[in-house]
Amino acid sequence: MSETAKQAPWGVRVLHRGWRNVREAGTIQILATIVLVAFALFIARFSWTLPDGELPTPLTSEAERALYDLRSYFAADIVEQDDRVVLVVFTDQTLIDARKRSPLPRDLLAEALRNLDQMNPKAIGIDILFDQPQDEDPELIETLRGMNTPVAVGYASVATNEADITYEQQLYLEEFIAALDGSDAKPASIRLDNTFGATRVWPSIEADLPPLLGRAMLEDAGGPVDLFKGYEGSIEYRRSLFEEQSADELTKSDENTSQPLFQSLDIAAFVDLDPEVIPFFAEAIEGKYILIGGDIVDYDRVETSFTSVTGNVPAGIAVHAEMISQMLDGRVMPQISPAVLWIMACIVVLSAVLTALLEWPARRLVPLLLLMAALFVGIPVLLHVRGVDTYGLPAVGWLVGWIIAFTAVTAAARSVGRKQRNFATGALGKYIPKDIAQQIIDKPELLSLGGEKREIYVMFSDLEGFTKMSHAIEPEMVAKLLNRYLEMLSQVVLDHGGVIDKFVGDAVVAFWGAPIARDNDGERAAKAGYAIWQAGEAFRQEVAAMDESLPKIGKTRVGLHFGEAVIGNFGGETRIQYTALGDSMNTAARLEAANKALQSSVMASREFAERSGLDWWRAMGSVRLRGRARPVDIFEPVPGFPSEDREKLAKSSNLAATDPAMAVQLAVEVLTGHPQDLALLNLINRLDNLDEGGTYVLG
Repeated sequence: MSETAKQAPWGVRVLHRGWRNVREAGTIQILATIVLVAFALFIARFSWTLPDGELPTPLTSEAERALYDLRSYFAADIVEQDDRVVLVVFTDQTLIDARKRSPLPRDLLAEALRNLDQMNPKAIGIDILFDQPQDEDPELIETLRGMNTPVAVGYASVATNEADITYEQQLYLEEFIAALDGSDAKPASIRLDNTFGATRVWPSIEADLPPLLGRAMLEDAGGPVDLFKGYEGSIEYRRSLFEEQSADELTKSDENTSQPLFQSLDIAAFVDLDPEVIPFFAEAIEGKYILIGGDIVDYDRVETSFTSVTGNVPAGIAVHAEMISQMLDGRVMPQISPAVLWIMACIVVLSAVLTALLEWPARRLVPLLLLMAALFVGIPVLLHVRGVDTYGLPAVGWLVGWIIAFTAVTAAARSVGRKQRNFATGALGKYIPKDIAQQIIDKPELLSLGGEKREIYVMFSDLEGFTKMSHAIEPEMVAKLLNRYLEMLSQVVLDHGGVIDKFVGDAVVAFWGAPIARDNDGERAAKAGYAIWQAGEAFRQEVAAMDESLPKIGKTRVGLHFGEAVIGNFGGETRIQYTALGDSMNTAARLEAANKALQSSVMASREFAERSGLDWWRAMGSVRLRGRARPVDIFEPVPGFPSEDREKLAKSSNLAATDPAMAVQLAVEVLTGHPQDLALLNLINRLDNLDEGGTYVLG
């Protein structure tokens, strides 16, 4: 890295390293990353619909609509009854009484229109298609032509309402509408946008269709319609205070607050009226926008953005009423332009790419991902609450796009890092166990320059007579044998989770407990020490079978001790060595050397044996090692040795200082059952030659 790069801020250096890793990932990996990032950008922009605007985007579109419906419902205003719009409806009971279900009885409608006309409404909208001939049509046409109140008559075409009308029906509807020419009754589109199964937005404005029902009514009545002439955004539904109150609250509430969102009157109430009663009905109708249509169980029901939350499927006439109220209130929801959507999608993907280049660990990424999820969902909610139209604004798309882009760049950046880590882990794995190597790769500070005092389990091994033998054979054979021997012993250490400290000729020094300590380090070290001796015996047999002319290989001796040592990296900037220093290392080495005098192969100190957690140790007395003032209680690992003999040897060692004769007697009793055991013979000899403190001094 250049000096300029070294002086750059930390964040810039990290990003630079991540970008370098991406560039080194290889051509195929880079191309795959570019494709995935482009796909992430596509999802972040087009998570609602594909670019054609008609087909839903697989997987994300449904989730986007579900989130939109949730925020629409919970962000909606809770209002009292809107008395500006009144619904005059055909109900199921109306049709039962009229004994006619379809088409809706037009004589009933004609009489209701005449009576409503006398009550001075602002405008009347009829959400009914007169697309089939009926005997009462002349009466209805005459009524409509004679109305003083402007009337918007429902209109639809096959081109825009294919599911609601056939070509023959459209022909009759147009004939019916033509009969109204010259009157205040004019056609109005009753088309609703049911894209993706629910009416969430205003229908698109089509050149071949008359104005939308609500727009036509406001235009005829001189209402505020200018803001909505080209509006195709969301319908801002509201929640009724009546529907939000519990039954107990309703009993306590004021009568004016316990009403549905729009007053709904049965059309039958406006039939057979006494002229003297009309003025009383006028109070509910005068100056209002009147919508006439069906509120029938299986007729003209539409899902809205609230349906997925409440399960309620209102009549289409209620949706037209909501749009009229939205126009009256001037609630134009500002829409987010495509350019802004592109910019936001780019920001989302760019943030993912930069985050991936940082190569943060999982503990930092999980909170970040949760924050991103909250942010991507929270931004549309916040905008919606502030009156912005969030239909078509990604939330799921941002999150999915972020994840795809992050994953793609991370995979590319870490493919190189993975190779480097594998190399580093493999290299470290020649000295320390792979699980410890992996932790060091993850936390390099574990191997920082310097040392610390730690309690460790030390193993020191040596091959008897190898130096003398090396002078008797060719150097090439010496190297071959030594490499094979060290390979076998090293594998034993690593298999048991130890750290190889150093090789000193044919000697192997290893320890457990650093740089990472584990609960079973003592057991691992003990089993490794015994396995080292076994590996040495296997090596002897292997060499003997290789070439009979080679000198015989001596046995491998092992010393084991537990104690304090200074562990760390020692050296300088040009070269360092991770090693252990201290008296415990020397003690283990002297225990290894003592095996020759003790006629044993593996010997451990009491400190080591008691912490190993194993029951295979037999007490072998107390000795004063060469160069040490204090005696060391020594133990030999003998798996399968009878427990009663172990107890006798333990008692013998305890009595050595106070009752040497009894100590010898107990050792002899044990030897009787193991007459070929040279280490036991050696113990008896040592017990006969103890110093005044009950310790045998090694020469």
